[in-house]
Amino acid sequence: MTPLGHLLARRIALEGPIPLSDYMAECLLNPAHGYYATRDPLGAAGDFTTAPEISQMFGELLGLCLAQCWLDQGRPSPFALAEVGPGRGTLMADMLRAMRSVPGLPATAEVHLVEASPALRARQAMTLTGVAPEWHDRVEDLPDLPLFLVANEFFDALPIRQFERRGTGWAERQVGLAEGRPA
Repeated sequence: MTPLGHLLARRIALEGPIPLSDYMAECLLNPAHGYYATRDPLGAAGDFTTAPEISQMFGELLGLCLAQCWLDQGRPSPFALAEVGPGRGTLMADMLRAMRSVPGLPATAEVHLVEASPALRARQAMTLTGVAPEWHDRVEDLPDLPLFLVANEFFDALPIRQFERRGTGWAERQVGLAEGRPA
């Protein structure tokens, strides 16, 4: 069993079954052993890739779309340009490159990244050199400014609450122990 498996088994043994969402959150984001907290899972050497990692066109077109939104909103200054789950920072870099074509826009944008993974934050800092983004652990921590928010494939990797019908009602799916292992 992995170190995280041992931690989860101990927790379940002490507290009883835990919601699937808690189990998923630990597997994905545990600071010492979580999937996103301990590695960069993107790219050819990783487990998956996303559109921004394949071509800059997606990010540049999104950047131009956001630039038009900025113009349509009366050129708010300052405004927060935020991305949740920014991966390596490639999408943000591509968007910013395209937004530089609109006079006045780059100077008014405050770049914010909502990222829980220290490994990915380090990678984002390398990708976004010269940008000085601010990192946040939660969307709720973003500044109170006009907000342009991007979330590419973010919702694919969130812990979920799962329910199953039992008898005459619904029950949240739990993770318990089977032979000393989370199950």
